[in-house]
Amino acid sequence: MIILTGLPGSGKSTVGRQLARRLGLNFNDSDHVIEQRLGCSIRSFFEREGEDAFRDVEEEVIAELCRQEGVLATGGGAVLRAANRQRLREAGQVVYLRASADDIFERIRHDKKRPLLQVADPLGRLRELFEARDPLYSETAHFIVATANPSVPALAKAIEAQLAAAGLLPARPKGR
Repeated sequence: MIILTGLPGSGKSTVGRQLARRLGLNFNDSDHVIEQRLGCSIRSFFEREGEDAFRDVEEEVIAELCRQEGVLATGGGAVLRAANRQRLREAGQVVYLRASADDIFERIRHDKKRPLLQVADPLGRLRELFEARDPLYSETAHFIVATANPSVPALAKAIEAQLAAAGLLPARPKGR
């Protein structure tokens, strides 16, 4: 299994879909699975039940998804719980999509679906999240890929190349 972690807006879902297509693997997005299970948006659940209740559901979903094969995009806060960090590391190859708070802000400043960013100073909040979570993402990751400027296809290709160079992917025919 290939698992993508990183801050909200770092490209985990978008890059994960592309990577799964390139490799012919199934793709799962833990936030999408959580929303299906809850029957509402994460933002609504967060507002109604709070972050702790959300993290409980997230931990259950991650445990289930880690028993599957393919590419998994995790929610930005999945690394906050030690049990999730251990489970992710043991389930497959964890790739941290590392992006600065400023780069992410440029990408997602108009996105109203991210509950942790619905604050007066979203850039300041992203900087706080980066400061708090970067060590956790780094601790969990087998690979770190900087996402500053490359396109989604370039990032997917870079991840594939790193995994292949490490001998973690089966050989593929030339031309793909």
